Amino acid sequence: MTAKRSGLAIVGLVAALSLVAPARAEAADLALARVLLSTGGVGYFEYRAEVSGDAVLPLEVPLDQVDDVLKSIVVFDAAGSVGTVELPGREPILHAFRDFPFGPEALDSPAALLATLKGAQVRLTGDRLLEGRVLAVVPETVALPDGTGVIQRHRVTLMGTSGIVQTLLEDVQEIAFVDPTLGAQVEAALEALARHRVQDRRTLEIAVKGEGTRTVTVGYVVAVPLWKASYRVTLPIEGEDKGLVQGWAHVENLSGRDWEGVELTLVSGNPVTFRQALYEAYFVDRPEIPVEVVGRVLPSLDQGAVALAKTIGGELRRAESDADDIGQLADLSYAAEETAPAAPAEPPASADLFRADAQVAGAEAATHVVFTVADPVTVEDGDTIMVPIVQAAIPMARVAVYQPATHARHPVASVRLANAGEAGLPPGVATLYERDGQGEAVFVGDARMPGLPPGEERLLAYALDQKTIVDREDGYTQEIGRIKAHDGIFEIERIERQTTSYRVEAPAREARAMIIEQPRIPGWDLVEPKGAAVELAEATYRIPVDVAAGTELGFDVVLEHTLWEEIGIIDLATVDLVAIVSEAEVDKDARKALEGLVGLRERVEALRNRIARLDLARTRLFDDQTRIRDNLYRVPTDSDIAHQYLAKLAEQEGEIESVEKDYLAVADALAEAEGALAAAIGGLDID
Repeated sequence: MTAKRSGLAIVGLVAALSLVAPARAEAADLALARVLLSTGGVGYFEYRAEVSGDAVLPLEVPLDQVDDVLKSIVVFDAAGSVGTVELPGREPILHAFRDFPFGPEALDSPAALLATLKGAQVRLTGDRLLEGRVLAVVPETVALPDGTGVIQRHRVTLMGTSGIVQTLLEDVQEIAFVDPTLGAQVEAALEALARHRVQDRRTLEIAVKGEGTRTVTVGYVVAVPLWKASYRVTLPIEGEDKGLVQGWAHVENLSGRDWEGVELTLVSGNPVTFRQALYEAYFVDRPEIPVEVVGRVLPSLDQGAVALAKTIGGELRRAESDADDIGQLADLSYAAEETAPAAPAEPPASADLFRADAQVAGAEAATHVVFTVADPVTVEDGDTIMVPIVQAAIPMARVAVYQPATHARHPVASVRLANAGEAGLPPGVATLYERDGQGEAVFVGDARMPGLPPGEERLLAYALDQKTIVDREDGYTQEIGRIKAHDGIFEIERIERQTTSYRVEAPAREARAMIIEQPRIPGWDLVEPKGAAVELAEATYRIPVDVAAGTELGFDVVLEHTLWEEIGIIDLATVDLVAIVSEAEVDKDARKALEGLVGLRERVEALRNRIARLDLARTRLFDDQTRIRDNLYRVPTDSDIAHQYLAKLAEQEGEIESVEKDYLAVADALAEAEGALAAAIGGLDID
């Protein structure tokens, strides 16, 4: 039985495996020649091949890169032209099997295939020849004779001309399909499986047309890991003004293929990059309308009409005019096609587009910095390589930077770097060393290296300077500055002032060159200290301070903020008006007018207080009279107490008359004073 199983074959499957791919024009394989990596998270990969005449160049790429390749692929053929770029669909196996009566899983075994093809006419050759339509394929589990285990076999049932026949599939040596169309479908399915056996990769076929032997370049941009920069900074010793900077680029090859002798270029910048799913099939959603079914006819009710004949005619004339214009435009477009100049014979080479700075180690462009590695590199897939990008002595100076957000009492030991070169340095991490008395390197700290364009300076903070002490105290004041008056309104300038008092104590035996970073407040201005040495950073003022060894230095940093406030003069109380007038910055005439205004305001307020007191006195008299009259009704008419009440009422009547007289006099005086105050306010004009 074993010998019979080893001879099992399916006629047509063997034929499919013997198919040969169609012949192509002679062309060398595309070889990776150049890699350009960007800190934007993408890389440009450039392939080259020698071709002769027309050619089709295969380019295999990972499936997850196909979208990026379709978006960015560029082909250069200086002596030819580019044809098409063809590749299998995103789901090539499912697409290939859509017209077959079976799926890819049917080709896992002869039993699976026959079970799928129920009703198909087959011929089975083994101990006997059987022919008929497949009725069933049933698995059977059979115990081995020696009891050591079980095996699985498959019983095939056919419907032949004489009835139902059965045989074990494992005893069949050859299976043939009577229907040649079915055999061809099986062969085509096997061919599709052979072509697409690698599911996570796709092969692009790039057609080029031309004559003679020439070099064709193919490039594309895909996502890659970021390349990183790291630096080693050796600080200058005392008396020197330069230190050593050594920079390295860290590059990972996760492209899925080895880099063998490729040109490597590194770009530091922040380009715009994005993805688009070009390898997906999209369909436009269309609205579904109901099927028209003839039914009852029910005309709508006529609600009247408006005569639109003239309008309709106008629309028709405009439509005809537009049609004539379109025809003229079409004629012009044909004429343009006939007279258009011929395309240039040679498209620009890739070197012109991508390698403008290939002859320099580092070059500054408008939006990025380019580092070109001089010698070809070889990196196996999955490996990492370190490439030197800079080694130079550059100007440096030690400085202690006080950052209150970093530490409240001590500054941070830092170094100021100046890029005197022609190319910028990309951001990265930096490890700092200094040399001891014997010239040996000593680690002093790590720092973050910001991007350093040529001609600019940056600070690298690497350690806490615990020898230097900084004390600070914040204060706040507000005062009135200038004042304006128009139409009864005061425009008052209020000046807010924030003062930070610093006291810096240097180490006993070491002087300190320091930078005080004072936080900036939006809308506030630095008024102290003044001088060109103060620098404006992103969120701070940088104030340089030199402190001699063993000494203390105190100074103030003052920020001011000015705002204007509008207040109705008539609504101001006397005390507020006095405060404004006393603090305002005005000339002599304006001050005299304001002081007169204060006098009028004080008189008005005094008269109002007098009116209030008289009104209170009158109210008390009226209340007291009401009490006495109420008591008078409760006592005998001719009693002594009644006579006392009557005498008190007569006395109070005289007091009321006196209060009323004073009240009217004060009211007249108040009205006159308020009129004078209103006139003074209305006539007040101060710029």
